[in-house]
Amino acid sequence: MTDIRTFFRSSTTLLLALGLSLGANSALAMGGNKGNMEKCVGIVKAGMNDCGNSKHACAGQAKKDRDPTEWVYVPKGTCEKIAGGKVKK
Repeated sequence: MTDIRTFFRSSTTLLLALGLSLGANSALAMGGNKGNMEKCVGIVKAGMNDCGNSKHACAGQAKKDRDPTEWVYVPKGTCEKIAGGKVKK
């Protein structure tokens, strides 16, 4: 009986943590707190972009590192400090 309770508690905790993690990522990709963030192009690793561009419509679909059309949200003022980073308007 104790093993079943432990299993369900662990499962519930894992699902809750996963849900919170996905919710935070979605909020950021959808503009979260835009006042403190900016879109930065040219610095994204393959598969790590925040949203779509002219080649695709979804996050996580960048095909190559540092593609000049792929972007990711970064704190304002950070993009231009990163080699190859340009602020997307």
